[in-house]
Amino acid sequence: MDDDAAADCPGHWNLRLYIAGRSPKSMIALANLKALCETHLAGRCTVEVIDVVEHPEMARADQVVAIPTLIRRLPEPIKKIIGDLSRQQRVLVGLDLQPVGS
Repeated sequence: MDDDAAADCPGHWNLRLYIAGRSPKSMIALANLKALCETHLAGRCTVEVIDVVEHPEMARADQVVAIPTLIRRLPEPIKKIIGDLSRQQRVLVGLDLQPVGS
């Protein structure tokens, strides 16, 4: 689903995770993001994983200064979280995402 189509779907999230190859922190961030999406955004999110080794121009365009970085593109406003996403409560607060059951 592209950004325009996702924008028309209320409650749809578009996330972009910047990683650096298969580094340990990148793999942890990817696993943590997958778990977060399955638990809190099941069927309501699109995740794009960008390897800065292969696409440094995308990291520059999104002003990524550290790896791993998660960017919430939709819903607006854009939010960025740096790190391996292991502190789930902080990630939920940073994304303005309500925990399941709230």
